[in-house]
Amino acid sequence: MGRSVAIGVQDFETITANNYFYVDKTDFIREWWENGDSVTLITRPRRFGKTLNMSMLERFFSVKFAGQGQPFEKLHIWKDEKYRSLQGTYPVISLSFANVKENTFEKAKVRFCQILTDLYSRHDFLRTGNVLTEKDLEYFNRVSDYMTEADAVVALHRLCEFLQRYYGRKVIILLDEYDTPMQEAYVNGFWNEIVSFIRNLFNATFKTNPFLDKAVMTGITRVGKESIFSDLNNLEVITTTTEKYSTMFGFTEREVKTALEQFGLENTLDRVRHWYDGFRFGSRKDIYNPWSITKYLDSGRFDTYWANTSSNSLVSRFIREAEPDVKIAMEDLLAGKSIDTAIDEEVVFNQPEENGAAIWSLLLASGYLKVESVAHAGDEEETKYTLSLTNLEVRKEFGRMVRNWFQKSSARYNDFVKALLANDLEYMNLYMNKMTEAVFSTFDTGRHPSGQTEPERFYHGFVLGLIADAGLNYRITSNRESGFGRYDVMMEPRDGKGDAYLFEFKVKNPSAEATLEDTVISALQQIGEKNYDAVLIDRGIAKERIRHYGFAFEGKRVLIKSTKEGEARSI
Repeated sequence: MGRSVAIGVQDFETITANNYFYVDKTDFIREWWENGDSVTLITRPRRFGKTLNMSMLERFFSVKFAGQGQPFEKLHIWKDEKYRSLQGTYPVISLSFANVKENTFEKAKVRFCQILTDLYSRHDFLRTGNVLTEKDLEYFNRVSDYMTEADAVVALHRLCEFLQRYYGRKVIILLDEYDTPMQEAYVNGFWNEIVSFIRNLFNATFKTNPFLDKAVMTGITRVGKESIFSDLNNLEVITTTTEKYSTMFGFTEREVKTALEQFGLENTLDRVRHWYDGFRFGSRKDIYNPWSITKYLDSGRFDTYWANTSSNSLVSRFIREAEPDVKIAMEDLLAGKSIDTAIDEEVVFNQPEENGAAIWSLLLASGYLKVESVAHAGDEEETKYTLSLTNLEVRKEFGRMVRNWFQKSSARYNDFVKALLANDLEYMNLYMNKMTEAVFSTFDTGRHPSGQTEPERFYHGFVLGLIADAGLNYRITSNRESGFGRYDVMMEPRDGKGDAYLFEFKVKNPSAEATLEDTVISALQQIGEKNYDAVLIDRGIAKERIRHYGFAFEGKRVLIKSTKEGEARSI
């Protein structure tokens, strides 16, 4: 047995001092330093060593640890005399926005101010260092949990100035999880307020700051430049598709093999690869999730460790609000297929429904998807990426995420499918109306322009989610050509036995339909008039085995009717 595993410890000194399991990533220090970028933003999925690497940078460069190079003596960076001489030579400001997870802007601003106040408290020695003027001291004293926004946005800039005077050297800033507040703001509805605050903070800190030497920011997403980085022309952005630092976050297969040998688990590599491999940064493939690997090393048991580290509310919301074709693509992904799409790595949180590529970009940045291949087009065409679910652990989490959307209802998730297969229209109607009452308030029910012009899209996606459990026994397709048009949803038995199902969705149009009954009849008529049965009949399914279902929607009200050859059933 090798070294013990310290689960959840993200402090570099604690890990090295106690000889806990650690994969040497100190080459990140060299690579970052030699790149010479002024401000570097690095995005990686959660639990990929970002916080630990930031702790490592602080421990290496900070003057607090001058002459204390012991933790690095057995690591790669210490082999180079040049870097031994750099250790402990810079004033470093290290902070994290990881805990800014508030549901209002007012609470978030207080949390920001608390972080800045704590930072100033750790540098209280500046008060007695003969470097602060009376006006500087006045500002120092104004820094508090409830300081003005004007004072808050310049706090890091001013602290850099004070430290530069004190040490006679410009400052390094390390900001971890910079995007957490913006994710929370988007989910909780105060995006514009948080963007304004952070844009002003970042401009003062990273753009108009002559006291800054270098800075690193980490996060999961690359927030759109126009949102908060519009003034930062000195920003180097490193995403999952970028070549730089490709092996500095996450474990390579060689590192995983070595770790498994240390823990006597070398015979499990194939299963480890199936569960936790598949991440790709730049062109470097076979990157493993470090959190899942360390949990496995500790327990010797395969499980969805990484998947259970976050609620993924942002990812869930993006998917819920997406167009039906996104949900159709989800079906393919869960079935082990891949999708081809362009990628827009700048996530514009307040306009996700206007940019389908943003959803796939978010899933890629978050670690749910991996790049299978890249097709580089001409100058005027977008580069296309072939994406698939990353590994078995992610596939399990993906399926769980879909089910969690419906947990607000007391009705069991698969009861709708059971009622459908039994042609129990009464229960289907009761179930749907109960579900919509409990769930629709949390979904996009047409507040956005796309929902107004294509109102069926939301309900379409909702029903696709409900019938996902039937995918084991039925081939579920959506919005495909058949007969003289495109059906909404088709369920075809995989074994060729039993009934097939065709669904048509309609939202009540008050100018054309007096009642919801009229709407559902119109939906059923369309199935017949457009001859949607054609593709099923061509595949050998008898017409009398094809069931038609019309779904009529009006807000949270639902009416379902069914027709089968020679009969009609409804409540």
